Amino acid sequence: MKKIAAFFDIDGTLYREGLITEVFKKMIKYEIIESERWYKEVRPKFLSWDRREGDYDSYLLKMIDIYMEAIKGINRHNIEFIAKRVIEQKGDRVYTFSRERIKWHKEQGHVLVTVSGSPVELVREMAMKYGFDDFKGSIYLLDEKEKYTGEVVPMWDSVSKQKAVDEIVEKYDIDLDQSYAYGDTSGDLTMFKAVKHPYCINPTKELLDKVREEDSIREKIKVVVERKDVTYNLDIDNIQYV
Repeated sequence: MKKIAAFFDIDGTLYREGLITEVFKKMIKYEIIESERWYKEVRPKFLSWDRREGDYDSYLLKMIDIYMEAIKGINRHNIEFIAKRVIEQKGDRVYTFSRERIKWHKEQGHVLVTVSGSPVELVREMAMKYGFDDFKGSIYLLDEKEKYTGEVVPMWDSVSKQKAVDEIVEKYDIDLDQSYAYGDTSGDLTMFKAVKHPYCINPTKELLDKVREEDSIREKIKVVVERKDVTYNLDIDNIQYV
């Protein structure tokens, strides 16, 4: 008998921000990244997004660029240590709705998988904390001495996430026609297309626009927005931007 799976994105879907932001802060603290790079390169992108003038992806990708540059030549144990510290200190900052859905899926005996664009070291720690059966994250490549090369196999785009879903389906004999997916950005679209029960969690405008364009997703999507201690279920066809 085939199994039912639940695919969860982490950043903005389970975790209330981006895990890469927390890693970036720790790397500044441990002087792996110079603090002025935050103020000169990242903070302007953050402020632009915070004022709703720029987009979140530009802010995120700037941090990823600096992260890739900073870890080059560093031993993997250093990043694994930072990842453990981040999850120990910040791992509880998750959305109530997503946490309750994880609990429900466990009760149903579903296969729980997280597919995230965050570094796999972070994704592994988060998966262990919340009892996921499997995980997929961005893999920052290592050389023969287990030092980072500065190259990455990403997991933040829809093509990579589709490949991850395919691998999980084969590994666990998953029935996608009965499965679930949770995400917040356009990178999660292929997961939404693949399953019967897709959920947009605090979605970006770009994601909502793309969902509306695709009848195959729009007809089955559930849109959930959590603010403070209230969770809202929204009708995709009646959302108005103000």
